[in-house]
Amino acid sequence: MGLNEKQREKIKNLLRIMIKTKLSKYSRETSSMPFLAKLMQDEQKVASYSFIHSLATSLGQSIYEKISKIIAEDNFDQVETSYDVEGSITDEENTKITRILQEIRSGQRKSDKDKEMKEILSCKNGKGRTIKVRADLYMKKGSEEYYIEIKTAKPNIDVFAKSKQKLLEWIALRKKRVNTILAIPYNPYHPDPYSRFTIQGYLDEDKELFVAEKFW
Repeated sequence: MGLNEKQREKIKNLLRIMIKTKLSKYSRETSSMPFLAKLMQDEQKVASYSFIHSLATSLGQSIYEKISKIIAEDNFDQVETSYDVEGSITDEENTKITRILQEIRSGQRKSDKDKEMKEILSCKNGKGRTIKVRADLYMKKGSEEYYIEIKTAKPNIDVFAKSKQKLLEWIALRKKRVNTILAIPYNPYHPDPYSRFTIQGYLDEDKELFVAEKFW
């Protein structure tokens, strides 16, 4: 399903505002880029590169969060960005999550979302420590809830491990079955399928990893 005209206009306006804001505040952090200047032999091109790099860095992941919200609002009852999920995690739940992560890292198990969710939800309720785990994007439609972590196209193994921990903690915090997703906005390996060796089995790739078209 393509974007409707209203969504297109909202996204255009968002990009215009973000770029105008960047232009109004931009100043080069440093004009000393001797190696790049030697390679390009053109100070104006070096300055242009510096600005484009700064623009891409400043937009970062926030641009994907905002665009996702614009697209999702027509299809969900509630859509939030930078959504804090706060609640209590018991010692039993924390131990279960730690064990799942350790067993995946050691190769003792492969990620299985349904199995992991069942294990966490089988823990007894009780007193625990209060924590807050932020979702880049939260969506709700009827009784279905979606908690989404948005990452760059080429995460390292530590990022995948930390993201997996968040996905498991969201389940423990909500105490019920919810949709937990790691989203990657585009596939840098296109037209080949997304394949990243640093995943290291941390994600159930069918049910937890949403790349490019699968996410949008």
